[in-house]
Amino acid sequence: MTPEPKTCRICGRRIEWRRSLDADWDNVSRCSAACRKRRLGRLDQELEESILALLAKASGTICPSEAARAVRPDDWRPLMERAREAARRLVARGELQITQKGRVVDPSTAKGPIRLRRA
Repeated sequence: MTPEPKTCRICGRRIEWRRSLDADWDNVSRCSAACRKRRLGRLDQELEESILALLAKASGTICPSEAARAVRPDDWRPLMERAREAARRLVARGELQITQKGRVVDPSTAKGPIRLRRA
């Protein structure tokens, strides 16, 4: 029987069990070499807080770009992937859901425009 999938601490994507990870599965917390090189910093925390604050004010859904704009109004575009990562981490904690066309989607496989809503 294969163990339950885990969630990457950095990007929030699902980590599926593989035989190559079997010996060290209990210690696996990051999905890739890129995530192993990165650490969560102040900017990541600001994005998560911004998403939660915007959702507290919103009556429906928000776009991750709104959180990026709230954190860095003049230079928000480079933050888009990090905003999506922050959203995936919040999904893993059960604090929100990611939707596309009004349907809840798997955050690890969602491509294209997404919206965020409270869980």
